[in-house]
Amino acid sequence: MSDVVIERAAGVAIVRLNRPEVLNALSPAMLKRLCDSFTELDGDTETRVIILTGTGQRAFSAGLDLKILGTDPDALQLVEQNDPAAAMSACRKPIIGALNGLVVTGGFEIALNCDILIASTAVRFADTHVRVGLLPGWGLSQRLSRLVGPYRARQISLTGSFVEAQTALDWGLVCELVAPDRLMGRAVEIAAEIARVDPELMSEYKALINRGFEDNLQSALAMERKAAWAHNLGVSSPELEQSRRGLMRGATS
Repeated sequence: MSDVVIERAAGVAIVRLNRPEVLNALSPAMLKRLCDSFTELDGDTETRVIILTGTGQRAFSAGLDLKILGTDPDALQLVEQNDPAAAMSACRKPIIGALNGLVVTGGFEIALNCDILIASTAVRFADTHVRVGLLPGWGLSQRLSRLVGPYRARQISLTGSFVEAQTALDWGLVCELVAPDRLMGRAVEIAAEIARVDPELMSEYKALINRGFEDNLQSALAMERKAAWAHNLGVSSPELEQSRRGLMRGATS
């Protein structure tokens, strides 16, 4: 089965990150399929709303697959060429993030590019970019501070520590928390409400909100992306593998 699965019903498309055996970690090939999925659904006249989630209860996504990045010297270049934030920004359909379990680093970035975020009570966020020696290139350094304020953003990103579910709700990272077994049901309820709205008006309203939010954001995002890839493409696969092993030791100690 594909590592990105699309299910369609009644104007709602569910996009599942589908590598549960590795916490839905993102390989370069998976990123391309994810970007292609948003492009495909944007052009699908039957789809009015998109729900993005991860397969299984353990994780929405643990971020980039550092095992692949640590052994394939071309992997970072392929990641740079497939930008999910750009694909999501270009999508005119509302994207609801249904966050289950771990939402880490690159997975955190993808979540922040959704239009609406709901999460299970088991959700845990973390930004471990500094721990693995990379910089964020999909908007995390700019979007997070605009959502939770610069002080909390620095605490989250410079420590790499986990943010638990209730804190995420209190800080405005998510709209609401639901029990894990209610997560997809609630996401579908919200999507069904949105799907009843005139699709052209819905897309126009989404664009209006986004343009207002991004009025002073676009130059900052461009700055982040330029800095990220100037740094990230200079990081070697062995360095990433060493960082990955250090993270694994820290997680199990």
